[in-house]
Amino acid sequence: MGNTIQRDYSILGPERQKAIEKGLVSGEWYQCPVPRKRMKELMIRKNGPAIRDTLLWIALTVVLGYVAYLSWGSWWALPAFIVYGTVYTVPAVSKWHESSHGTMFRTAWMNEALYQFTSFLILIQATNFRWTHARHHTDTIIVGSDPEIMEPRPPKLQRVLRYIIRESFIYNTWPYLFKHAIGLLSAEEKELVPTNEQRNLFLEARVFIIVYAVIISLCFYLDSILPLMFVGLPAFYGALLNGLLVSTQHVGLYEDTLDHRLCARTFYTNRILRFLYTNMNYHIEHHMFPLVPYYNLPALHEEIKQDCPAAAPSFTAAVRETWAAIWKMRKDHSYVVPRCREFAQHRKVTDRNLSSVSQSG
Repeated sequence: MGNTIQRDYSILGPERQKAIEKGLVSGEWYQCPVPRKRMKELMIRKNGPAIRDTLLWIALTVVLGYVAYLSWGSWWALPAFIVYGTVYTVPAVSKWHESSHGTMFRTAWMNEALYQFTSFLILIQATNFRWTHARHHTDTIIVGSDPEIMEPRPPKLQRVLRYIIRESFIYNTWPYLFKHAIGLLSAEEKELVPTNEQRNLFLEARVFIIVYAVIISLCFYLDSILPLMFVGLPAFYGALLNGLLVSTQHVGLYEDTLDHRLCARTFYTNRILRFLYTNMNYHIEHHMFPLVPYYNLPALHEEIKQDCPAAAPSFTAAVRETWAAIWKMRKDHSYVVPRCREFAQHRKVTDRNLSSVSQSG
């Protein structure tokens, strides 16, 4: 049995000060060596690949939406809308994430336009995520500082499952939107979102409410939920695959380390899933070098893979590893997946801040 002390994962709790004292907050992260000239090549942004992939996603979503529309009223609607919702949600979330970094397109306004559009599709405000995600990259899986740690140790299965299917978002989305629309922020939001950005947050909430009010009114006018089945609700009923993908990013790995090789997970997968997920399966690479566009992550992986843990061989393997870790962490709060632990031991990773999660398990 490993460490059983339960920690406070809130970014406003006592763990934040402890992390500061350990030098973990805004710390200096390890980076795999890549020749300077090669890194400059990998950081080049292009409009072409992003326009191609975005248009292909939109076209695929429209076609699947039309098929789902034709199936409405029959039992075929169930699988048709699940497929539509999945293809709506997974790329919307991954492209929303990538465009928030400003790395998807070379042209800045294209990044911002796609970011705002996908934020609307998945009902997560752009300004809020921009700043919470900036903290996530600055202090990745640093307890007390990273607001995006998916599941505290010890994990609770019911809470994890609710996260995977976005069940908790269903109840929280609209209360937060209405609070933001009248200018109210939580204590954590005040900590993360700069004062000069808060007006944007309030404006986004009002726009969301107005546009979705129009869609809901259309549902009443047509006496059909169909409009919401195409916009808004897919982010919930199509969330399962996206939830599983997100769960593989960091769960079961080290906390409180300044080495992305030990707190992020890369896995191999097929081209279809890589397209839908915008290459975020290369998650070590994305965190270590966040300015590298998604279409260059496979090449970056080839540059640094000898200095990283072996990638999980497939999405299925990554999910199995993640969920085995969730199960074991219920009783052993210090558990780390063997693949990552063995890499740390073999490479004699001696990061002085690695002690939060021991090498037991």
